[in-house]
Amino acid sequence: MPRKNTLNDLEPKDWLKFQKSWFIHNPPPRKKGVLVHPAKYPETLAQEFIEFFTKKGQNVLDPMAGTGSTLVAALRCERNSYGIELNPKYVEIASQIVASERETLHLSERHPSSKIIQGNASQAGAYDLPAIDYVLTSPPYWDMLHARGAKTQKKRRSASELDVFYSDDPEDLGNISDYELFLEKLVSIYANLQPLLCKKAYLTIIVKNVKKSGKIYPLAWDISKELGKVYTLKDEKIWCQDNVQLAPYGMNYAWVSNTVHHYCLQFRNDHTRS
Repeated sequence: MPRKNTLNDLEPKDWLKFQKSWFIHNPPPRKKGVLVHPAKYPETLAQEFIEFFTKKGQNVLDPMAGTGSTLVAALRCERNSYGIELNPKYVEIASQIVASERETLHLSERHPSSKIIQGNASQAGAYDLPAIDYVLTSPPYWDMLHARGAKTQKKRRSASELDVFYSDDPEDLGNISDYELFLEKLVSIYANLQPLLCKKAYLTIIVKNVKKSGKIYPLAWDISKELGKVYTLKDEKIWCQDNVQLAPYGMNYAWVSNTVHHYCLQFRNDHTRS
């Protein structure tokens, strides 16, 4: 007799499909409101992860919520969602987007819950959150949004209404220039979520390794190593994008790849909440 599915509401064929270690996901065009944010993952991708790692009615947290992709995706699959965001401008945008999504889906004001909190993810324990069943998030990719040579950043600078980095706030991890300090603070934020998490709750962190001044910094691998001391690193999925225009970096003189993949790191909280 098959075991009861305690993780999600999926049928076996959908469960098996998700277990593939890599996938191609080309997100739809971003809407005007969320385009302001310089680095956003798509709701369509977020929904697939939420549906695999939770059941309807469970609680999802994004401690770096941006313009609310995780909350929107959670609403679409009837999960409660909570987001913490440092930048008040993105909190306002996220609030408007979530409210609009609730209206589109004809949801009541309370069910499922969706709450965006203006605050610092390092203080997540102070925001009176419920027990969390799943965390889905993507951190700043170090201070790479400050790299003036980035092609996408040049395009954004030509459009005055678009942000080229997250904020000027000194508490913003994207403004830390020292890699080791950035990594330490980032891992600490994720580790300090543990008292909020249910036993066996999963955390998915979507991240890239980064290139700076001709050198690779293995951000995804460093997060895996350091956070693996707190949670169990269970697996990874590789998100590939095959609709990105390629650029001739290093043509005729050096190897420089076009990086069109992200690591979706899967951790599990194997400790009891205190």
